[in-house]
Amino acid sequence: MQLGRKNLLKIVRIKDIGAFLADDTADEAVLLPKREVPAGAMVGDSIEAFIYKDSEDRPIATTSIPPLEVGSVAVLPVSQVTDIGAFLDWGLLKELFLPFKEQIHKLRAGDRVPVILYIDKSSRLAASMKIHGRLSPACPYEKDDKVSGIIYEIRKGVGAFVAVDGKYGGLIPAQELYKKVRVGEKITARVLKKRPDGKLDLSPRRKAYSQMKDDAETVMEAIKSYDGELPFTDKASPEQIKAELGMSKAAFKRSVGKLLKEGRIVIGSDSIFIK
Repeated sequence: MQLGRKNLLKIVRIKDIGAFLADDTADEAVLLPKREVPAGAMVGDSIEAFIYKDSEDRPIATTSIPPLEVGSVAVLPVSQVTDIGAFLDWGLLKELFLPFKEQIHKLRAGDRVPVILYIDKSSRLAASMKIHGRLSPACPYEKDDKVSGIIYEIRKGVGAFVAVDGKYGGLIPAQELYKKVRVGEKITARVLKKRPDGKLDLSPRRKAYSQMKDDAETVMEAIKSYDGELPFTDKASPEQIKAELGMSKAAFKRSVGKLLKEGRIVIGSDSIFIK
């Protein structure tokens, strides 16, 4: 039986307080409290259960599966902050402890923070906001795969760090961030490359040919927002294009070319009009 993970276990005996579960390798059984034992359950039945520790530090099973396991990341709400640290609501009776030493900034009740679940030196489950370097290197994805994950850190000039599938390391480089993102945000992205260490470089944008249609419509909406005349052309600086449209200069030029070919716009000396 693995602490902090889902386990497929069998009922080995049933008592007044609940059912005792074990796997084929366990020397001892763990209690599934009576309130969580399925109606009609019998010895020999298999049950998927999450193993954690109760308030008396005893292993206990639950069929309420929390949103993260050891080594994985989830965004959890802070329920309270005490003199010893913060406590997070992860859907179980006993809240998840986030020690002060594992926090990267001051927290308040009601905050939502990305954390990783780990087992501390006392063999207890705990949470940490220090996620970088703790994610699995055994990533199964390759170049051009579509992935999803949680942004857990943003570094100026570096980019946005992503926990892909909540457990693999990824980075959206700063040059690929064409719109504002925030910590805790769930994103989908395309794998630009897989590094030798298993970490992924990501882009929230699709390949140029498939992204072009959406970009062209973004440009059209921008022109409309300026009453039919965009006050710059593809000769504008990359910084202005990124600030106004959230795309690279190359993507903007491709979009303008597409709209021009379709006869939807006219390009003036210093502006673009709807035709």
